[in-house]
Amino acid sequence: REPLKKAAGHRVLAMNRGEKEGFLSVKIEGEEEKLLQRMERRLIRRSSDTADILRGVIADSYKRLIAPSLEREIRNDLTEKAEEAAIGVFRENLRQLLLQPPISGKVVLALDPAYRTGCKIAVIDTTGKPLETTVVYPTPPQNKTAEAEKKLLALIEKYGVDLISIGNGTASRESELFVAEMLKKTKRRVQYIIANEAGASVYSASKLGAEEFPDYDVSLRSAVSIGRRIQDPLAELVKIDPKSIGVGQYQHDMNQKRLGEALSGVVEDCVNSVGVDLNTASPALLSYVAGIHATVAKNILKYREEHGKFTARRELLKVAKLGPKAYEQCAGFLRLPDSEMPLDRTGVHPESYAAAEGLLALCGYGLADVAAKRVGGLAKKIKSPEKTAAELGIGVPTLEDIMRELEKPGRDPREDAPAPVLRSDVLSMEDLQEGMVLTGTVRNVIDFGVFVDIGVHQDGLVHISQICDRFIKHPLEAVRLGDVVQVKVLSVDLQKKRIALTMKGI
Repeated sequence: REPLKKAAGHRVLAMNRGEKEGFLSVKIEGEEEKLLQRMERRLIRRSSDTADILRGVIADSYKRLIAPSLEREIRNDLTEKAEEAAIGVFRENLRQLLLQPPISGKVVLALDPAYRTGCKIAVIDTTGKPLETTVVYPTPPQNKTAEAEKKLLALIEKYGVDLISIGNGTASRESELFVAEMLKKTKRRVQYIIANEAGASVYSASKLGAEEFPDYDVSLRSAVSIGRRIQDPLAELVKIDPKSIGVGQYQHDMNQKRLGEALSGVVEDCVNSVGVDLNTASPALLSYVAGIHATVAKNILKYREEHGKFTARRELLKVAKLGPKAYEQCAGFLRLPDSEMPLDRTGVHPESYAAAEGLLALCGYGLADVAAKRVGGLAKKIKSPEKTAAELGIGVPTLEDIMRELEKPGRDPREDAPAPVLRSDVLSMEDLQEGMVLTGTVRNVIDFGVFVDIGVHQDGLVHISQICDRFIKHPLEAVRLGDVVQVKVLSVDLQKKRIALTMKGI
């Protein structure tokens, strides 16, 4: 029970869900007497002979028609505002999740935990290609720990595994304990990371998953996805419907069309801001690039298979159904790290190549300097951006974009984000003590707080009032998904599996 203007969006959506499921009845109460008096003052003249009849009419019309209509209108308005805010939070969370820094250049052993059906294993090389898959049974009811240990240690040695990625679903806790113990028995320096496996099963059962790995069992595809999303989160997560990724709140209760459109826009924005390697990208990733639709993405893959790697951006024009207009739209977002033309490795659009070369010449540089990444002080050599832009026949914003790209060719904006926490130890909820200070990763941001992964199976909640000392309206003002934060344990409820954390006073 609360005043309408104080009803928080997440509570409105919670009430709607409770009502829909038949657990709650929701009612809006107005000050009926005052409202009736106001209507009577407006409609009844004092000397009227029909005053009593009109009072009855007013009371009947209010109760039977006006009040229910007002309630519907107010509820719709509240729901719309709550959905808008929830979509905003979902959009921001998804952006942060997609832009998490990749852990590249490592051979990953991915482990999709389970009890009865065993843990599915996939070893993935540095380019994301699966090398070997198998199933082990270190968890109850089989408990074949020794056999599983032997198998995994052999795989670690055989392929030179650097990192183990464990899905955070069923049996994750037991699998983590098993991995931590096993790593003590190898001389290699292998760390492990708990990967958020939300949406992996959706991908593995999808048409896309079946096309990519037709010979694999559904559960093995899931293991490959868990490994790849550590190596390159963006490239892997674009294959999954954004609504199944598991960030945000009440996503299944809101207008699915609006939510879908908002989230697709975020995915497209992220893919285009990071850029795509034309020679390694999957059709799913390519289809989010401006100007490329699903058919053209498949044609690019087909061309790659028939003619080998692309050597220059211009080669795209040879791809079926990719005309000059589409090339104009997509070329700037596609990268070729091994191209002989250094500008093909950057985000500079082919239309601006002449301007870029002119700018380099003005500052005493050449394309060889771009290739060797020796153009660091370019911006300092430009005394008047307006004059330089006019000389090159381009606008000042284009000049600034070109300078930024040439100074850091092929720069990945995800490099600025904090790196994921790699673990080599293990904790359980029973190990937690009040006052303990831990490092964790923000897994989800919602209206009333943030969920932080602190290395135990259950994420802990930092309530909005415990995030910082200043007043904030929303957690996103202070933290972002993927942030690595210091938290202190406030309380642990083993029965309800709840951990309360604080970020204050550390």
